[in-house]
Amino acid sequence: MQGKMQTLLTGGAAVFVLLVLANIWLFTSNREVQKEVNERGQYIQQSLALEKIYQPLVRALAELAGTRNDQQIKALLNEQGISFSTNPAAAQTAPRP
Repeated sequence: MQGKMQTLLTGGAAVFVLLVLANIWLFTSNREVQKEVNERGQYIQQSLALEKIYQPLVRALAELAGTRNDQQIKALLNEQGISFSTNPAAAQTAPRP
């Protein structure tokens, strides 16, 4: 009976050690994922603050590229995934009397 109990306790201790090692591995993995999520959240918060600057800047660049037909600015905006179209200038007619 003593030998069976010792074998059972040794097996239980081995399982316990494996569970502790699994817990340590999961804890460190979880910390790494939390760090990555926090970094992404910080990036999003910073991007939202800069959006107020980016929108008028992009609009001004698009207007400049459209009015001056500047191919370099158009290419720059296209590289960033920004596309725009220009409205053809309406032909102005003289008012009829």
